[in-house]
Amino acid sequence: MTEGGLPEHLATALAAMSGWELIAVVLGVAYLLLAVRESLWCWYAAFAGTAISLYLFWQVGLVMESALQVYYLAMAVYGWWQWQQSSQGQIDDEGQRPISRWTLRQHTTAISAVVLVSALSGYLLARYTDAAMPYLDSFTTWGAILTTWMVARKVLENWIYWLVIDGASIYLYIDRELYLFSLLFTVYLVIVVAGFWQWLHHYRATAS
Repeated sequence: MTEGGLPEHLATALAAMSGWELIAVVLGVAYLLLAVRESLWCWYAAFAGTAISLYLFWQVGLVMESALQVYYLAMAVYGWWQWQQSSQGQIDDEGQRPISRWTLRQHTTAISAVVLVSALSGYLLARYTDAAMPYLDSFTTWGAILTTWMVARKVLENWIYWLVIDGASIYLYIDRELYLFSLLFTVYLVIVVAGFWQWLHHYRATAS
């Protein structure tokens, strides 16, 4: 890339954004910020932003991305419902499901499953398609599927998982010259770090 190429690419990408794309991006950021605050409104933002993304991806023929958005829509509904449910008969100060933590065994099982299914889908993509960076693309996709479910279950470590997945996604987007997405996910990283410390503080306060 020539000097000054990145700002130029970002400016071009911003200029090319449609109104719906901008709304989807804003709702995506709102979802994370509200999730940090453990607000049920995060799921409304997630549902609306995902619905817009589903429409946009379908319009440009990205069938698999569209299918992933359907999953996110279901998770938005599931997360909204789960956050209002008690966990083992307990509720937090907001009358919601409290933050929980996974055991080492649960993390080992989850990570192993993501790695195995990513390796399999990566192999299939590399062998039968011309997909770019198939293994990394598979890892970020399956990792996002798992971690979205962790958010819905209010598992504290979801933020650490997002840190890895979003960091890998930034590399993937830069490689594909999707600089606007890489910038967006850099913003996500900052929110993710804040989210982890916020949830950790709340977890320790309620556990004591």
